[in-house]
Amino acid sequence: MKTYIGIDLGGTNVRCSTVQMDGTVIETVKGPSHADEGAEAIISNIAAMIRQLKDWQNASGIGAAAPGPVARDGNGMAMCTNIPCLAKFPLRDTLQNELHLPCFLGNDADAAGLAEALVGAGKGLRTVIYITLSTGIGGAIVYNGQLLPGSHGYSMEVASMSVDGSRPKINLPANGAVEDWASGTSVTRLGREKMPDQTIAHAGQVFDLAAQGVGPAAAIVDQVTTDLAVMFGNLATTIDPDCFILGGGMMKSAGLFLPMVKEKYQARVLPALRDTAFLTASLDEPGVVGAAMLPMSNGL
Repeated sequence: MKTYIGIDLGGTNVRCSTVQMDGTVIETVKGPSHADEGAEAIISNIAAMIRQLKDWQNASGIGAAAPGPVARDGNGMAMCTNIPCLAKFPLRDTLQNELHLPCFLGNDADAAGLAEALVGAGKGLRTVIYITLSTGIGGAIVYNGQLLPGSHGYSMEVASMSVDGSRPKINLPANGAVEDWASGTSVTRLGREKMPDQTIAHAGQVFDLAAQGVGPAAAIVDQVTTDLAVMFGNLATTIDPDCFILGGGMMKSAGLFLPMVKEKYQARVLPALRDTAFLTASLDEPGVVGAAMLPMSNGL
């Protein structure tokens, strides 16, 4: 069975794995990403880690996933907030020249979505939308086993989707952007604002308080679930997917908010779209598996 090298590159850590085409992770090397030491140091560190993997030279290709959209030419990141030195750096060509294997780049959410579509919860389905609900909100579209990155590499940068234009901007360009009002970070912010008497460390506490009948928490969850339903409704009306696959840290509290999202979603979409499945991401390591799937989805 063919193998691929997957690189899951974050601002703090990096994981390099040998992955089979069925998604099985054979071996992993992980360590600090050295993001503050410059692009060359990052690449040198990744190459050294890959060379620790057994039989790495026999891999059919390398896939690297990083936080940010990929540039149009596929050679680097158009923007990389967590690792600014990689913006516009020729990451793909540098890795190829260093390791002499074909390399492909992907956004980290795109990679996770590709993994879930090909070998995870969406396996066998034609049109899959993956959404990560975590510190932020991101996503990917996979159609017939292929990512749809868009003309600028910004496809499914759903964080900026406006769900209520009457609300102010927080961090994103649009008024009422869904990430500013319905991400894990936002739920935590709203909890602290509306319940100063509570010690709110993370979004899960707000969902727990809402389930206990605490009024301000329930109001926050009502707003957040409406915002998410608007986002999903807009996506379904535009793309008509077979399913939504949901991952990310907020899904630990899915039982306390997802049924409300589904109910509100179904109330605002056309009847034919009401049976769109909402599935929970199933893979333990979607980032590195999805990165490894990048060369496979490009024909290697």
